Amino acid sequence: MTTLISPHGTDALKPLFVESASERLALEKEAESLTKKVVSSATAGNAVMLAAGYFTPLDGFMTKADAVSVGQSMRTTSGLFWPTPVLNLVADASNFKVGDRIALQDPNVEGAPVLGVQTIEALDVFTDDEIDTLTKNVFGTTDPEHPGVAEFRAQGNVAIAGPVQMLNYSYFSTEFPDTFRTAAQIRQSISEHDWKRVVAFQTRNPMHRAHEELCHMAMKRLNADGLVIHMLLGKLKPGDIPAPVRDASIRKMIELYFPANSALVTGYGFDMLYAGPREALLHAVFRQNMGATHFIIGRDHAGVGDYYEPFEAQEIFNQIPEGALKIELFKADHTAYSKKLNKVVMMSEAPDHNKEDFVLLSGTAVREMLSEGTAPPVEFSRPEVAQILMEHYQKTS
Repeated sequence: MTTLISPHGTDALKPLFVESASERLALEKEAESLTKKVVSSATAGNAVMLAAGYFTPLDGFMTKADAVSVGQSMRTTSGLFWPTPVLNLVADASNFKVGDRIALQDPNVEGAPVLGVQTIEALDVFTDDEIDTLTKNVFGTTDPEHPGVAEFRAQGNVAIAGPVQMLNYSYFSTEFPDTFRTAAQIRQSISEHDWKRVVAFQTRNPMHRAHEELCHMAMKRLNADGLVIHMLLGKLKPGDIPAPVRDASIRKMIELYFPANSALVTGYGFDMLYAGPREALLHAVFRQNMGATHFIIGRDHAGVGDYYEPFEAQEIFNQIPEGALKIELFKADHTAYSKKLNKVVMMSEAPDHNKEDFVLLSGTAVREMLSEGTAPPVEFSRPEVAQILMEHYQKTS
């Protein structure tokens, strides 16, 4: 069996889901008598990532001191490298006190069932200035038009800190049973395939020809045994394509255009932060936790609008302490179909090309074509993928 890359900051994965059925039943019984709190969608996403082992080695939600330290130096107060705060933020914690155990309710499932139980180790209040500083450090901006900033600021300024015991994975395991996977499950699949060099590809969008070829390119250049396409299944900004549609289109692409048993299509339960460079680092942390040895980072990774420079998400990896991460990067430029070479290339590797030599379409243009029932050029999108996307856009237009 393959010896996998070790998880971040520890030798063993640390999922916070209660595996024992009897212990889980006892925790569910306890939760019935506890004070309950409906958490934000962002907090629920953090909880699911803790449950699934992706946020190894954290044992729960951060204190204000840890969050501030992460914002300033990308390290917790204990020295653990961590790029973004993992917080349970609320507007009002007047019903709670340190030492309480509280039941965290899921805001994304009808009836707000209990997600897990948290033991309160600290109740920390952020001042407006402290929240501003943390926001600026993590997102690079405090602009309320930034969707990640807006979501972060809407949660409240009281951090409920402490360890959690998780009872479920929210809606992700039930709505996406074939796609949602925990870090341990992905590690198990990698072991079963006996892959030694594993490339991870992050996506919150359908994959067009350029994305497909980028994965092929990375696997070939890294001499990788396998590819894990790891798609975000949580909340996105308005207008983004829903997870079921992305899932279907990616599966069709893998089925038709990748060798058998060379790629896994998986997903994780988390809301997009749109934090650009800091989120790229977070993505690398939990891809190491799921067993990937290499991670593709392209232009504008995890960004939104014009808040980040095109390669800022790659450059930030040069600023972190040596040895902070074991996973390695595959740095990619923008990829596009070359009319001269009749194949997809990295644009930076085609210095003799002009813009007109590439097949380039804006997102707006592609959406308009799909809405009208017109497939984009085959150089841009596989026909089978385009068909799935056209059906979605025509239903919603």
